[in-house]
Amino acid sequence: MWLNIKTQMKKTFISAFALVAIAFASQTQVQAQSKMSMSGGTKMVGGAAMYPTKDIIDNAVNSKDHTTLVAAVKAAGLVETLKGAGPFTVFAPTNEAFNKLPKGTVATLVKPENKAALTKILTYHVIAGKMDSKAIAAAIKKGKGKAELTTVEGGKLWAWMEGKKLVMKDEKGGMSTVTIADVYQKNGVIHVVNSVLMPK
Repeated sequence: MWLNIKTQMKKTFISAFALVAIAFASQTQVQAQSKMSMSGGTKMVGGAAMYPTKDIIDNAVNSKDHTTLVAAVKAAGLVETLKGAGPFTVFAPTNEAFNKLPKGTVATLVKPENKAALTKILTYHVIAGKMDSKAIAAAIKKGKGKAELTTVEGGKLWAWMEGKKLVMKDEKGGMSTVTIADVYQKNGVIHVVNSVLMPK
C-alpha cells in the first residue's frame, strides 16, 4: 500500500511538473512573439501598441497622449479621411502640445462654428504620401540642410536636424520637435511632436 501511495505521489508530481513546463513554454512563446511583433515595426505611443496593420485612427484612439488630437479630428469630421487608403504622414501633437496653446483655444476650436479653422490647423499637420525619417532625411540632404514640406492644407513646413533631433518650423515661426518618429500605420506613418504647428 505504501508503494502504491508513493507511486501515485510520483505520478502527481510528474503531472504538476509537466503542467508548469507547458505553462512556462507557452509564456515564453508569447513573449517571443511579442518581441517579434515589436521588432516588426510596432511602437508604443501613449501607453499603447501602435500596430502597423491598423490605420491611423484605429491606432491613435488607443494613445492616452493623443485624446485631444482624436477629439479634434472627430470635431473636424476628418475621421473617415484618415481612415482612408492614403498614404498619409501625420505630425501628431500630444495633449501636452495642445496645452501649450493659449487657454481656451482648443475649447473654442472644437465648436461647430469653428470647424473650418480647426480643419485648417489639423490638415496642416498632414502630408500626402508616406514620409518616414529616412525620406525626410533625404529631403533635408537634398535641400542642403533644410527640407520644405507641403502640407495637405496647402501650407509649408520646414524640417531640419539639430543633433539627433528632427525639428519642425511652421509658417508662424513656431517650433516643434519630433519625440517619437516612424510609427508605421497601414495607411501611412505618424511622427509624434511636442508642439502644435500653426499655418498662416
